[in-house]
Amino acid sequence: MKKTVLAGIGLVSLLMLGACGSKEASDDSVKKVGVLQLVQHASLDNAYEGFKEGLAEGGYKEGDNLEIDYQNAQNNQDNLKSMSEKLVNDEPDLLLGIATPAAQSLLNVTTETPITVTAVTDLKEAKLVKSDKKPGGNVTGTTDMVPIDKQIALLLSIVPDAKSIGIMYNAGEANSKIQADLAEKALKKAGVAVKIKTANTTNDVQQVTESLANETDGIYVPTDNTFASAAAVIGDVVKEKKIPLVAGSTEQVTDGGLATVGIDYKSLGKQTGKMAAKILDGDAKPADTPVESADTLKLVVNEDMAKALGIDPASIKEPK
Repeated sequence: MKKTVLAGIGLVSLLMLGACGSKEASDDSVKKVGVLQLVQHASLDNAYEGFKEGLAEGGYKEGDNLEIDYQNAQNNQDNLKSMSEKLVNDEPDLLLGIATPAAQSLLNVTTETPITVTAVTDLKEAKLVKSDKKPGGNVTGTTDMVPIDKQIALLLSIVPDAKSIGIMYNAGEANSKIQADLAEKALKKAGVAVKIKTANTTNDVQQVTESLANETDGIYVPTDNTFASAAAVIGDVVKEKKIPLVAGSTEQVTDGGLATVGIDYKSLGKQTGKMAAKILDGDAKPADTPVESADTLKLVVNEDMAKALGIDPASIKEPK
């Protein structure tokens, strides 16, 4: 009888060990990804959705073999720090930083966990990589640098007799300043006067937009997170003032601009997701994975805005 009982216990123990081993294997097959997004607005939201699509195409599907911890800092520096620490402490297989401050915050916490980034204009300038071709550390991803010269050419083709063009952005966003400086240079080269106004918070955006709309013949807005968050407010102002506005991203145009030759952030996020999948597979390392630019750029025209401004949407063409 004792032998039978002992044999039974041994069998149960073996079954339990087998079950534990099976569970561990199952857990190992699920990859953990931590995501930190700077703030909620259409461009960054679309980048995140695209990222998940790219991961899925690479073989990683949420709820199947992928677990995502998504955090949104709502443009708060304290949130960025605490959320970064939380994500890293959970020991993920990979991290995603959406927008420059989010990417920098993650890198401040870990130089070991692989980090992919998107919606970052200049990764080298932001000290995220040593170079775009050879990042050299634990960060790589996609840049959202847009064709500023084409966007300015587009705006000037819409208002060919413009004497002055306004540029507005948040001076506290390094990416925005890079783009604003390039836009100013392009406008001065074209012989057009430039008026620049900045806003530090979304609360200041309406006043800045109204001021520029009263003083200029057209407005340019880079891919600025503060102004993108208030795109609908901007749209109301420029529609009332009858001022053409070219924005840095397609989403900003949809939400309140006239036109752009820009990046589709969902596509950009998808590119990033595919890069991340290769890193999760073990087929790539951030240090050796070059930073990628957008695969495609497209002309986007807000037809409702064009009609409100008395402009034929069909007359707006992509500059050569």
